[in-house]
Amino acid sequence: MTRLSPVSTLRSTNPDPQHIVVRSVNWLGDAVMTTPALRRLRQRFPSARIELLTPAKLADLWTGHPDLDGILAFQKGDNVLAVARQLRERRFDLAILFPNSHRVALEAWCARIPRRFGIARPWRNLLLNQVVESPAGIATTRKRTPEEIQSRLRNAALPPEPAPGPESHHTAHYLRLVAGLGADPTPVAPFLTVSTAEQNALRRRWDLDPQRTWVGINPGAEYGAAKRWPAANFAASARLLAAEGNRGFLLFGGPADRTLAEGIAAEIGSAAPVRILAGKTSLRELCTGLSICSVVLTNDTGPMHVAAAVGTPVVVPFGSTSIELTGPGLPGETKHRLLRPSNAPCAPCFLRECPIDFRCMASHTVERVTQSVREVLAERNPT
Repeated sequence: MTRLSPVSTLRSTNPDPQHIVVRSVNWLGDAVMTTPALRRLRQRFPSARIELLTPAKLADLWTGHPDLDGILAFQKGDNVLAVARQLRERRFDLAILFPNSHRVALEAWCARIPRRFGIARPWRNLLLNQVVESPAGIATTRKRTPEEIQSRLRNAALPPEPAPGPESHHTAHYLRLVAGLGADPTPVAPFLTVSTAEQNALRRRWDLDPQRTWVGINPGAEYGAAKRWPAANFAASARLLAAEGNRGFLLFGGPADRTLAEGIAAEIGSAAPVRILAGKTSLRELCTGLSICSVVLTNDTGPMHVAAAVGTPVVVPFGSTSIELTGPGLPGETKHRLLRPSNAPCAPCFLRECPIDFRCMASHTVERVTQSVREVLAERNPT
């Protein structure tokens, strides 16, 4: 087995592959954060055929993506042998494994793909023949214990913990992996494509006046309540914005967010046109709807990453999670407004539920968040 540091490559020891499969990750936001690595991989192997193996629920995310030549999808109930059989039929000569799990390594091994490439992990390495070692000092999304949270609160006067550097962002993890194959690790912004035809079709379906400024609102967060700015605050912000111009609102989310969206729509009332898309769109339609918006006010969740990747600025009140690790877009981009909590030394805790008083999200006032949306709209539509 070949072991590589994050800065070494296989360029000199192996011929360039001609048929590559990339095993995608399983969650929407994480999948978007792999797109910089796909861009660099395409630049490294411009003549290779690159196909993506993805959970079926995410397959439509990749429609028309310029860095891919094909999409393979597997169903939730497919076992290792079923996935391996699909891979073996395609006769790939290189498998690049974005997830760090043992299962995806076993799939590639059972498929008899000659080169199986991924991040080094104990036991998993037995199934791979080329691995990249994770560098030391990379920050992770480790959950704080209740004892750690209380300690941070008691010692709030101490200097804050140093923020992780850009090398700890999740996009950098995937870039380091493909750098082991000789790809350029320089960060680029996540990117998804939406066609004009898709936008026109969605405008017709939902009667979206192209002369109106559409503001997206995404009030849910599948991971847990600790990531959610209160729904009443989303509604209050929308009411303020509705009174200030020729604006309409698109309310996004999954089926579980439908009631939440309906409540926000009721609060907006007749002040502005509202379209409830929550639970009524395919993944492609979600991408398209987000691309039509001038700005999206959202929690830290999958659609946040999609919005940024299709080119729409986002305003995000962060609380339990880290801008440095999983913020949208290219780290350091100025077109987004990523709002840090105040008076919350326990943040980020990475917990699903807040064990204390939800002070991180409570610190984001309606006026502060609304003003951030105004700033983005002014930048996009200067008078």
